[in-house]
Amino acid sequence: MREWQLTARLRTAITLAALLLLMLLGITWGWAQVLKPFPGKVDAPICVDTTYRTGDELSVQDVTVSVFNASAREGLAARTLQQLEDAGFSGGETANAPKGTALSGPAEIWVKKPDDPGVKLLRKRVGKVPVVEHPENTAAGITLVVGDQFGDLQDGPDSVVLTDDAVVCSPPVD
Repeated sequence: MREWQLTARLRTAITLAALLLLMLLGITWGWAQVLKPFPGKVDAPICVDTTYRTGDELSVQDVTVSVFNASAREGLAARTLQQLEDAGFSGGETANAPKGTALSGPAEIWVKKPDDPGVKLLRKRVGKVPVVEHPENTAAGITLVVGDQFGDLQDGPDSVVLTDDAVVCSPPVD
């Protein structure tokens, strides 16, 4: 054989070996991707911190309320949350109140920040119940804790005009 034929065959063999190596790397990478678990479903948050400025109107639909049941009345939290949603509030979570919860009235409003303006709107519907700061509370938005003497909601305004800048846990915008 001539020298140029040997060089061509050597070049062909090297090219085929490189292509085979690339193909094996591609198969290996592809197989690893197939075996990876699918990413888990991420649930949208119930509410997100939203900034409102002085003079803005805060509506009931901008306020997320969760309801805890501290009574012996089964389903009271769910019924109360449904009434709040019917009144226009954004629904948060329902649950039983932590064991040993003692209320100082028919209900309490638990907040992470005591100056939350959504409390004004909620208190117009549930009455002048105590507002208690609970920074460790992980429920979405403002938490209304209802007890055995809790009655029905009252009529109230659908919005308030803010006198200060505020951050409120409001439903996420789609």
